[in-house]
Amino acid sequence: MMEMINGLMNTMLSNQVSIPLIEPMLDMLQGIPMMGYMIALVLWKPFFAIVICPGLTVGGVSLLFFPWIERKLCARIQWRVGPHEIVWWLGGVIQILADTLRFLFQEVIVHKDAHKRYFLQFPFLTFIAFLLPLLFIPAGNIVAIKTPYGLQIVLLLLCLFPLFVMGLGWASNSRFAYIGTVREAFVYFAEEVPFIIAALAMIILYKTSDLTLMASEQCIPGIILNPIAALTFFIAAAMATSRMPFEIAESDQELCAGPHVEYSGIAFGLIYVLCYEKGYIISGLMTVLFLGGGAGPAIPYLGDLSGAFWFILKTYFVMTTLFVLRTIYPRYRLDQGLKIGWSPMLIMALIALAVSLVEVAVI
Repeated sequence: MMEMINGLMNTMLSNQVSIPLIEPMLDMLQGIPMMGYMIALVLWKPFFAIVICPGLTVGGVSLLFFPWIERKLCARIQWRVGPHEIVWWLGGVIQILADTLRFLFQEVIVHKDAHKRYFLQFPFLTFIAFLLPLLFIPAGNIVAIKTPYGLQIVLLLLCLFPLFVMGLGWASNSRFAYIGTVREAFVYFAEEVPFIIAALAMIILYKTSDLTLMASEQCIPGIILNPIAALTFFIAAAMATSRMPFEIAESDQELCAGPHVEYSGIAFGLIYVLCYEKGYIISGLMTVLFLGGGAGPAIPYLGDLSGAFWFILKTYFVMTTLFVLRTIYPRYRLDQGLKIGWSPMLIMALIALAVSLVEVAVI
């Protein structure tokens, strides 16, 4: 038993997150019984990536604060105040806590025609499933699962989203939810083909699909090497996260809330943060493909966290840019959104693919 524990400890100690700033404190804690095992586990890179960055902790903070950031930022751009009443001297930041408490304590109403078991399961399954891509996205040199097929796996997991969306609408068993489900599924299918082709263009350009290598080998950021692929990817990201002007299914004037019109309480709360969850994941993926991942000026005292810091900063910049779109563009109709996805975006994606092929042939 001790041999197995020692072997596990050696495995964890050989792949630790280095943080020079807190190493003296960690050395002091090592003398406390069992504390050494806990520190080794927390600083083990796969565990650190899952629990802290880019995983649950950073992702959870993003889901908690970005709805407030979006509201305040969009309000300022449109010369409004935004959330203000709850703790006004903090800019209404506690508004998001009030919304969370409301979702937690609201009654989850299941109408009589719904498929009850699936109606209650799908919001939780959808929320959990979209945490899986974070296992493969590197924050600097911190990654949970390093694989040469990382990009393909992330794209596969992201492309499962329409299935969960259709599951939400089917479980509701409502004509309005069906309409919203079909609309949203159409939009997703229209953006996924250009989205995948743009990612494929970067695989050809970098000659690898290992996300860690893609980020570390970008002497010149991918957004400069292939700006058409970056633009296509960004527009597809806006469509995938239902950001303006592609907030087609969630039209208050026509369909109330798209495929989740029948949901309430914590079930609706989980669905509400899905676009932020997916926005965080796709923004992180765009950071790795086009912005150099965790590349940036080294911060000596942070060690391995230096790359994670630059990764988070770039990811939040992409997310913020996506949010600002709603203050600029009006919402497209369904036919307009589909036309954009299947015509100009598809052409742009193919051009991006050709650009990568030419650059690889020339270089």
